[in-house]
Amino acid sequence: MTPYLSIEHVEKRFERNGVSSHVLSDINLRVERGEYISIIGHSGCGKSTVLNIVAGLIDSSSGVVILDGKEVRDPGPDRSLVFQNHSLLPWLTVYENVALAVDKVFKRSKSRAERKEWTLRHLDMVNMSHALHKRPSEISGGMKQRVGIARALAMEPKVLLLDEPFGALDALTRAHLQDEVMRIQGELHNTVMMITHDVDEAVLLSDRIVMMTNGPSATIGEILHIDLPRPRNRIALANDPRYNQYRQAVLSFLYEKQRKVEDLGQRRQSSDSKPQAQARA
Repeated sequence: MTPYLSIEHVEKRFERNGVSSHVLSDINLRVERGEYISIIGHSGCGKSTVLNIVAGLIDSSSGVVILDGKEVRDPGPDRSLVFQNHSLLPWLTVYENVALAVDKVFKRSKSRAERKEWTLRHLDMVNMSHALHKRPSEISGGMKQRVGIARALAMEPKVLLLDEPFGALDALTRAHLQDEVMRIQGELHNTVMMITHDVDEAVLLSDRIVMMTNGPSATIGEILHIDLPRPRNRIALANDPRYNQYRQAVLSFLYEKQRKVEDLGQRRQSSDSKPQAQARA
């Protein structure tokens, strides 16, 4: 069966001042329609690079990304991206920030009245109908992220890309927004790929968690399937043995298995350098 989103043998190298940096090595991932995928790993492992390649913001050095049967070559409205920073235009109101994206995507396919109704529907979906005429400087950080999510969803993307969307928020606001995203994804059944550093967030929201090895030449180390029924309740899951087993599995990879891989690599480097040292002696 052909996957909805396919990342095939993706590599990424950056060149700077004649020095090549190998960031990603042989990334392979198949995502089904309606799946919620989280990518987790230590800082610098290339998580955001993977997301930006899927978004079409940067090119891979080799390999290919295929979405719904078409190769991804450039940015497009079929992939909307929500950043950790809300990225709202400060001179526009809440309504205007979302309407701008709606007009861009649906100007030819929807009438002005339909576009207005579509914009209002998505702002209501994230509970921001009360702040339509406020500017970003007049609302909280959590509200700004709600508007950013509404704008991304209003574009009706095939894949919603989230780059640590809750990372800059306080714990209570983050929990509320996570619940909102779960509710919306349950209603729309949209395909989501999210970058996170938060183990609990990944287990709570995801169908699968993709665990990255450390760079350079980072790759997918393990993929964990999360078999927890939906809708999910964070309070109930706190005492669920399976939830805690999944959480432990991710922590084990990040802090134990990853360290063993690094130690093995260091030993190999050390053993490779010994013959060279002996030859110089």
